[in-house]
Amino acid sequence: MSAGPLVVEIICTCCLAAFLLHRYGDLRKQNILTTLTTFISWYFSFLIIFVLPLDVSSTFYRQCLQDEAPKILTTTTTTTTLKPVNVTNTSDTSTILSSIVPSTPPLQVLNNVPVPLCQVPLSHVPENVLPTLWQVVYWTSQLLTWIILPIMQSYSTAGDFTVAGKIKTALIENAIYYGSYLLIFGVILIYVVAKADLQVDAERLKVIGITASNTWGLFLLILLLGYGLVEVPRSVYNSSKKGFVLSKTYFKISKLSTEKTEADEALEDVLDCPETMRHAVPQNNDDYEDYNRSSIDIPSEKTLVRLHKRVIQDSQNHHRTHAQWNSLMQKAIDLEDVERNEQSSITKFQRSQHSSSMMPAFVRVFYTPEIEWYWRCKVYFWVMRVCGVILAVVTFMVVWSECLFFVKDPILSLFAVFINAAKHNYDYVFIELSSILTIAYLCFCAYYSIFQIRILNLYYIAPHHQTDEFSLMFTGMMLCRLTPPMCLNFLGLIHLDSHITKEDNIEETSYTKIMGHMDVISFISDGFNIYFPIILVLLCICTFFSLGSRILHFLGVQQFIGDDDMTQELVDEGRQIVQREKRNRDRKLDSAERRREWTEKFGATSRSSDRVIGPRTDRERAREKETVARSPDENDKTELLKEAEPIDYTGELSSAADTDFSQGYQRSSTLRSNRFGSRTSNAPPRGIFDDV
Repeated sequence: MSAGPLVVEIICTCCLAAFLLHRYGDLRKQNILTTLTTFISWYFSFLIIFVLPLDVSSTFYRQCLQDEAPKILTTTTTTTTLKPVNVTNTSDTSTILSSIVPSTPPLQVLNNVPVPLCQVPLSHVPENVLPTLWQVVYWTSQLLTWIILPIMQSYSTAGDFTVAGKIKTALIENAIYYGSYLLIFGVILIYVVAKADLQVDAERLKVIGITASNTWGLFLLILLLGYGLVEVPRSVYNSSKKGFVLSKTYFKISKLSTEKTEADEALEDVLDCPETMRHAVPQNNDDYEDYNRSSIDIPSEKTLVRLHKRVIQDSQNHHRTHAQWNSLMQKAIDLEDVERNEQSSITKFQRSQHSSSMMPAFVRVFYTPEIEWYWRCKVYFWVMRVCGVILAVVTFMVVWSECLFFVKDPILSLFAVFINAAKHNYDYVFIELSSILTIAYLCFCAYYSIFQIRILNLYYIAPHHQTDEFSLMFTGMMLCRLTPPMCLNFLGLIHLDSHITKEDNIEETSYTKIMGHMDVISFISDGFNIYFPIILVLLCICTFFSLGSRILHFLGVQQFIGDDDMTQELVDEGRQIVQREKRNRDRKLDSAERRREWTEKFGATSRSSDRVIGPRTDRERAREKETVARSPDENDKTELLKEAEPIDYTGELSSAADTDFSQGYQRSSTLRSNRFGSRTSNAPPRGIFDDV
């Protein structure tokens, strides 16, 4: 018995949660409370996945002690000291085990050698450790998923300008959410009170609350697993098809291009409102200070709050679309590089200048261009094909076991068969490893479905610190909500839940003792075993034949269907968008190169001229900004147009006429009209050619 494996898993899980949060979130920009709550939600959810197998192996050990205790009472070939006890019920585990001296497992003598009847797992810990751990993890997760994280999500998008106002708005927005849950809980409570054979007390209310939470989680789990169990193996297998992933990426880019344009326009429109209010009266007007008190067009605070909320939401949508755009564009460029290297006779992977390698330098020492060519052009497709077949087999095992896990005699659940065989051989390592892999696969399929369903496209997970706070909190909330019922479902698959096996002498896991069972409400427990497998199989069949995508395509929502003309048009459009993006990047690289060469040749002359003329002070720049207001027709686009270089830029000095044209978007303080109608100018701005 050692606590070493448990401590190692706790530390490794903490490091895993911290690494993922650093990879997907931006710790420098996001709020510290968001970072803390997201980390706790991810950490505790991962902790359930990795620690539950230890609980399973310890449960099998306790089950062995319980099964061997009656034999020890009647055998004479044992060295264990027993206390006299009057056994009236062999299923009374506590009475039997209390008669055995603790701290030593039961022994039997074989060939004059004492051999333990039950082998102790290496990860076995005292019986009070895991229940205490599950109490803290479970109730903290429930507090986060039902109260803290939903309020923080609403708080992050509230448009109020005070903390109290944001909290008030968050509570109001969650009132319907909490009201629906309380309504369900009230109906269940009334049903329990109406039952003559049930008594309501504090412990019963706690179990009812856990039951309601598990019911909602399992219902949501059915929908997500029905899609993910089929789509995950199919996506992995389709990755082995040359050209398929690239065509699908082109399709996504074409669809996202429209969404990106709409997000840009929405953000530009909402930003015009505060700009219009701010520039309605120039700041150099004599009545500027009294304008806010005298004007009848002053917006109300509620109007500003609504405007602020729109700005926050449109900014999040803008950030999401651009993060997805950059990710898809980089993926398309990398896939084009693979396609080009496959046709090349050189066995060295050659990247285009548009590709950005994110690998560290020390990895490049071992991952040479030759190895990369063989991996990405030859080996990768076969590996994906084999992985797709393996995952398809695992999916079949999961669906089979989900449909027949409630049949206890004979045992038809494949996972229960394998786990029981390992239990009889005391192969605790296999039990723990297979449990971790099974739970992890179920979790991955469920969470994969969340971010693939189009209606939930508001949330996204993007690496390289591109995920916003709203999506991070959503992932933490879904992890805390789905992981407990998913693990309860796994315990049912391996027949470690007395609610499934209907046996009284089965040893429960510490996790089940905290989670409870769904046998408090009979109509839920009885119908669950019938409708759960039916719904799961129907959803898997619909996903396999892509019925949802075909229905959406028929209704006008474009979906990737290989034999459709509209899909091919969007693929061709996406290919053209990628080519335009590559040309834009080429022009930017050429412009940066010309600027670098110009700076190397004439940088000293420009700096010397600046020293002769003298730089403007910060006060002069501030005064110029205060005395000159931007034109009402000017926006961010005009500023970008002024800063952008023409396509036929050659690096030569511009003429005065070109300078006047470039300044036509805004009134300049350096140009004045004299009394004869001609235009004169003051001294030209300092360092005007520094950016050439």
